[in-house]
Parts: sequence; structure tokens; C-alpha cells
Amino acid sequence: MNNKGVLLFFTGFIGMLLFGWFVFPPLMYQSFEQPIQFSHVTHTDMTGMSCNDCHYVKSDGRFSGIPTNENCSMCHMAVLGETEDEKIFVEEYLMKDKEVPWFVYARQPENVYFPHVQHIELAEMSCETCHGDHGSSEILRPFQRNRISGYSRDIWGPSASRINNPPGTGMKMNDCIRCHEDDGLTIGCIGCHK
Repeated sequence: MNNKGVLLFFTGFIGMLLFGWFVFPPLMYQSFEQPIQFSHVTHTDMTGMSCNDCHYVKSDGRFSGIPTNENCSMCHMAVLGETEDEKIFVEEYLMKDKEVPWFVYARQPENVYFPHVQHIELAEMSCETCHGDHGSSEILRPFQRNRISGYSRDIWGPSASRINNPPGTGMKMNDCIRCHEDDGLTIGCIGCHK
């Protein structure tokens, strides 16, 4: 191969790498705004609530996930604040007994079983370990769904390469394996994949 061929090869190779790392990934995701905005800060800082008040482990060990109207109606039978979103929440959802169709950032693939109870209560992990500082957010960021798989971008984090991903932004299987190995725990594939 002559010098011109080598230069052409490396130019094409670098071009494809740049396309694959910087152009293609953003094209793979659709962005959706949440139906209404929600401030975690208002609920934690102003009321003294904790993550566990709304997102708790049920008596049977299952994780509650996103709170239902039943949880929220304990405080919100009337508008308490001044935001338009809270007014919409009370009038359009609570008063009409209609659940908010939230986009779920951390929904796992169907073949994955993740026991929150073992991680939160037994291992005493904080929510921030996996979910980052989501609990201190003033607004809900857009939900990004992979056009091919249909899963949330949060499963992988902002960058599939994991380079410059802040802690707690997306989890890969390697993150789970590393944590288990660091704690001397052995778990086979069937422990998480059903």
C-alpha cells in the first residue's frame, strides 16, 4: 500500500470512528418531555421528605417505583404551591383519578430482575449510587428513548463509551459485576437474568 492509500485508509478510519462516537448516538434517541414537571427539591428540602417516603420497598420486598395518585393525594387534594404544573396535576390527574403517564428513566429490560430490597436494605446502598443526584433536581429532564430497543438512555448513561459519565448515570452489567466482586459476592447470570 502506498502513502496515499495509507492516508486514505486512516482518514476513513478516523472519520468512521468520529461518526460512530459523536454523530450516530444522538440520532439513535428520541426525546420526550414528561407530562408535567416535578421538583424533587421542593419535596425534599421544603418538606423534609426523603426518597424513601415516595419510593419505598413494599412489605413483600418489591420496589414501589413511581408513586401513584394514592400516595400523592395524601398531601395534594388541593393545590399547595404556585406552579402551573401542580395545578394541572391536581385538576387533570388527581381530581379525575387518572394516573400520570410518566416516562420511566430506569426501567430495566424485560429479562432483567433487579431486587431493590437487597441493595437498599441489606447492602445499605444509597439511591444516588445508581441514580445519581436525580433526587435533588428542580425539574425533570427529557426522557430519551432508544429508537431501536425502546429502552431509556439512562440504562447506559449519557455516553455508551462511559467516558465522562458522571457517577450514577446509567448502569451497565460490568458496573454490577465490579461492585459484586469488590464485595466478594459471586452471582451467576441467572441471579439477574430471568
